[in-house]
Amino acid sequence: MTQLLLLLVALLVLGHAPPGRSEFKRCWKGQGACRTYCTRQETYMHLCPDASLCCLSYALKPPPVPKPEYE
Repeated sequence: MTQLLLLLVALLVLGHAPPGRSEFKRCWKGQGACRTYCTRQETYMHLCPDASLCCLSYALKPPPVPKPEYE
């Protein structure tokens, strides 16, 4: 009986956990995540509508536009 009660409690606790990545709003065409702070492997491009940072992985950051050289 106690094992059944323990199983029931475990299932209820696991059922209320939020799914993996849905806790962050997406930005930058679905490539970034709106967060308060970016991780070390990320940089921010702009602000999200709720004034949080749109964090992008360094691998996804668009390359800078080359400046024209004048002679």
